[in-house]
Amino acid sequence: MKHDEFAFFNQQLAAMLRDGIPLEGALRRLCQDMRAGSLRNELQTLEADLAKGTPIAEALKARQLPELYKRMILVGVKSGDLPGALTMLADYFHRQNNLWARLKSLMVYPLIVLFAAFLLSCFLAYILGHFIWNNLESLVGHSSVTPVWAGVWMSPVLIGIALVVFLIGVSFSPARHRLRWRISAFKAASLARVAAGMELMLKNGVPLDGALQLVEELEQGTHAEADIAGWRRRLAAGHGKFSEMAEASQVFPPLFIWTVAQSGEDLTTGFHRAAELYQSRALYQIEMLLYSFLPCSILALAVMIASQIQPVFSELTGFIKALSY
Repeated sequence: MKHDEFAFFNQQLAAMLRDGIPLEGALRRLCQDMRAGSLRNELQTLEADLAKGTPIAEALKARQLPELYKRMILVGVKSGDLPGALTMLADYFHRQNNLWARLKSLMVYPLIVLFAAFLLSCFLAYILGHFIWNNLESLVGHSSVTPVWAGVWMSPVLIGIALVVFLIGVSFSPARHRLRWRISAFKAASLARVAAGMELMLKNGVPLDGALQLVEELEQGTHAEADIAGWRRRLAAGHGKFSEMAEASQVFPPLFIWTVAQSGEDLTTGFHRAAELYQSRALYQIEMLLYSFLPCSILALAVMIASQIQPVFSELTGFIKALSY
């Protein structure tokens, strides 16, 4: 699902509901202008179910939409302010789109460089192995030259392995889900997402335990799940202050806990500040990584080319020295 398209859809839906258009009619009109895809299919099916009289909770349950979105729609309906909930959801997904679009660029850039390096190293290995090496071998004889195939093809093999590992990490959802809490920029973005989700739910009147329960479900299988489960246990045990609730957290850093706890009982404001703090930090780290990646990639390509040329160059130098004698 594209968060930017989803954010725009919710902005338009909120505006149409404020103008007095029924939910089913607004969904129908908006879906007509959407491009074909899974999001449009899910929303069209939702509109068809609602038009048949299916309760909104049941209709939403069957749809492949973000769990946070479905929960907040029900909260908005229950509170009688669905347009307000949709507006806040649109803002939430807009911010998420800005952040994760930058993170995707951070993943795509290394992928392009690795792929280009793999092609270049294969080309160099082919030229060095099938032309220069064969010509050198024909001049001095097969028995007098040490084979250099291992040195020539070492770089393509290593880069190919790195490319495969990178593709698995990016494409395999469970691996990607776990790694985002280990890599610095991705961890900052994940902290911002948790804080923004908590702010959204608390602002719409979701009880603290209910908000924590949903975030725990969303983070199932990650390193953050155990921390959030611990928060819920301490909250149930009577620790109402966030600093007490979140003590001994392993994944959430002290700065995150301090930022939220500084707001006292107004946790909505605390989570808002934490979301802004870690979103800014994630964007800064992404920018620094992108700026540093170009010189690092140029240096790595230079080392790769030198490592492939060096074995043949060594043999050629030896051959020239032998001729001089």
